Amino acid sequence: MKKTEDVLLTLSKIILASASPRRQAILRQLGIDFEVIAPNISENIDSDCEPKEFACRLSEIKADDVASKLAGDAIVIAADTIVVINDAILGKPASHCEAIDMLKQLQGSWHRVITGFTVIDTSGHIEKLISYETTEVKMRALTDEEIEAYVDSGEPFDKAGGYGAQGIGALLVEEIRGCYFNIIGLPVAKLNKELSAAGINLLSMQDFNKKNEN
Repeated sequence: MKKTEDVLLTLSKIILASASPRRQAILRQLGIDFEVIAPNISENIDSDCEPKEFACRLSEIKADDVASKLAGDAIVIAADTIVVINDAILGKPASHCEAIDMLKQLQGSWHRVITGFTVIDTSGHIEKLISYETTEVKMRALTDEEIEAYVDSGEPFDKAGGYGAQGIGALLVEEIRGCYFNIIGLPVAKLNKELSAAGINLLSMQDFNKKNEN
């Protein structure tokens, strides 16, 4: 296996295969240079599989789609986040009524947030990485009026489970067990652990980028 520094020197860029502003904000917070290429895929895959397999498979499809369109060397990072309650997968609500129904299912109880992620190094220095992270979240008991007010805010409609813990939805969350960033959409600690095992550390990547700026 090549040393981390050798791998870093061969990489031309990091590609985030996601249009999610939340995942982009997380990478910016880490001080990592990256480009965004949104995948063009259908998310209608077999929902009868285990939730973690569902999230991982969707992340892999996203990463494969973007990686197949690249001409140069890059690391492609893709992720997919789902909310699971009683083994039922909750995606993004498609309507006002569906958002209300999701929140009524979640309120006053614990649920799981699972993010599957895939990393593809198009230069071939590391093998494809596929993994996931799980966080348990308890949503506080909500009144019908609170649910209506939150849905009327418009925030639920691009978020799995119909809420966002990093926005107004923070008012709905009572307790979190596990990685907070996983709820937002990119479990960076688990991602860095997997990359480090393969020879690439995001902290080293940050230092490398800063050296290039000087």
